Amino acid sequence: MDVNALTLFVEIIDAGNFSQAARKLKMTRANVSYHLNQLEKSLGVQLVRRTTRHVEPTEVGLRLYEHGREIQNEVLAARETIASLGRGLQGRVGISVPSGYGQLVMSDWLIEFKRLYPGIVLDVLFENRTENVRDGVDIAVRILVDPPPSLVARDMGHVRWIACASRAYVAQNGLPRSLDELRQAPLITAGVVGRHSRLRAYQRDAAPEQREEIMLEPTLISEHFPFLREGILAGLGVGLVPDYVVQAEVDAGEVLTTLDEYRLSLFANRMYLLYMPNRHQTRAVRTCIEFLLGKAGQTLLPAMDHMPFD
Repeated sequence: MDVNALTLFVEIIDAGNFSQAARKLKMTRANVSYHLNQLEKSLGVQLVRRTTRHVEPTEVGLRLYEHGREIQNEVLAARETIASLGRGLQGRVGISVPSGYGQLVMSDWLIEFKRLYPGIVLDVLFENRTENVRDGVDIAVRILVDPPPSLVARDMGHVRWIACASRAYVAQNGLPRSLDELRQAPLITAGVVGRHSRLRAYQRDAAPEQREEIMLEPTLISEHFPFLREGILAGLGVGLVPDYVVQAEVDAGEVLTTLDEYRLSLFANRMYLLYMPNRHQTRAVRTCIEFLLGKAGQTLLPAMDHMPFD
């Protein structure tokens, strides 16, 4: 079997359609389709089911894809071993991180990583996206309720949401002392397009556990947490944000927290590091994954046993 044809087949399955595969392989769509047809003819079996926008492997095609992916990964690993002989750790790592957590927490980690491994090219995207790992991205960090089953998910820990306000705001308005008071306060928090903000609160010391839920009507909404942080510090209202957004100001006494008797949950509350299960990982990518997991273990809270966050 032609190894080039097998590589092309793997790329088609990874891409999910001919157009994406053609762009990645720098070929025309017609040429990609032709070579796949030739591979199927040479093997005497149908490898994919075609629709106008999508291709998916048949059972035989899936088996061939798995073998092809293993061969491709072994070739890449061999090339990396040869290229790295006598040289420091090199390579490229594409990483996608949430805009807020990425800027407020992970920036220092990534700069430290770059200093430790100057030969590695770091390509960092600060973004809030629904899709998790795509072309050019080796690692994605996401705050999720549940990680997608199609990806390898490494748990980076619990994200703690807090209700808080600046000293200036508290001096003039006080702090909400109940969930109902929180709902009526001018709220500064994140928003998801097309979804209402629904806060779930669990009493820490209640036995059995009690869950309360309120709908929020924020007055300042953004998916960009550094902007929300500025709104909180400006005294524009009560913030409902992950603790890392204002942790330095809380530690300094500039921002005060309230409703600490509750565990609060908005949208999602666990941080995951995600990557493709079948994609070859270079030493650079593997090193970056373990470095980030180590940093997260020092920073985020451990898992909360028996505490439902849904």
